[in-house]
Amino acid sequence: MLHITGKTKLLGVIGHPVEHSLSPVMHNAAIAKLGLDYVYLPFPIAPENLEIAIAGFAAVGVVGFSVTIPHKQAIMPLLAEITPIAQAIGAVNTVTRQNNQWVGTNTDIEGFIAPLQTTYKQDWSQKAAVILGNGGAARAVVAGCHQLGFAEIHVVGRDRQRLQEFYESWNNSSLATNLQVHTWDKLAKLIPQANLLVNTTPIGMYPKVSESPLSALEMAELPTGAFVGDVAKGIAYDLIYIPKPTQFLQLAQENGAIAIDGLEMLVQQGAAALKIWLQQETVPVEVMRQALQNYLGLG
Repeated sequence: MLHITGKTKLLGVIGHPVEHSLSPVMHNAAIAKLGLDYVYLPFPIAPENLEIAIAGFAAVGVVGFSVTIPHKQAIMPLLAEITPIAQAIGAVNTVTRQNNQWVGTNTDIEGFIAPLQTTYKQDWSQKAAVILGNGGAARAVVAGCHQLGFAEIHVVGRDRQRLQEFYESWNNSSLATNLQVHTWDKLAKLIPQANLLVNTTPIGMYPKVSESPLSALEMAELPTGAFVGDVAKGIAYDLIYIPKPTQFLQLAQENGAIAIDGLEMLVQQGAAALKIWLQQETVPVEVMRQALQNYLGLG
């Protein structure tokens, strides 16, 4: 049982809305397992209250917090320091209190690449990634694919101007060298080359759970067959984790591709954040994963 006292240290998540956040479920499970006197709370903060809320957090001694929509960009000017990785992505999802100052970083990259570095680890240097969508989530995926060493990174979007802005935003970074952007009508040519196909769009998320960003015919073009030697031929990765599986991943699996959903990314980015806040090398990742699965009825 959780006993909150005047000594209990505060962690949390800020967003608007934030009632549906699963972060408290996994973080409080990990904290309980570690036997630490911390608690992780959801804080609903409207955009116009962001600055005053962050000042209030400093005043009451909050140790650190997660940042979700719509604050990931807006919080950046309010922080004393931003790590190079968060700067490159242009978004912060994890804030910690260091030397009486707020420091922002981004653990979404770590979360995204974790299954591709462990379960499906391989040499990505001859491989191509195709990323559907060019919003904030796509930025972390592009940076993650670059970190994994993909030879080609293709981003596909519907709005030509937004795509161009997305591309130009990486101009001062080494990522620009193997990054290409394409309008949606080029997908038919790209899918057969995709060793990794990532959905960063909200298509397939509640309430549109029966939708997929790709049709069955388009998905049929994805390279398939589980492992050939030690090389996975086609991996479909959806950042959405409810429903499980999404229509996108169901189509991929029916086509013989490997499917990864967003639950693992959620767990791994949370674990990376917890390590920062607690200043610990390891945290109980399995406990976090199990807590989420139980909560979602997937256990």
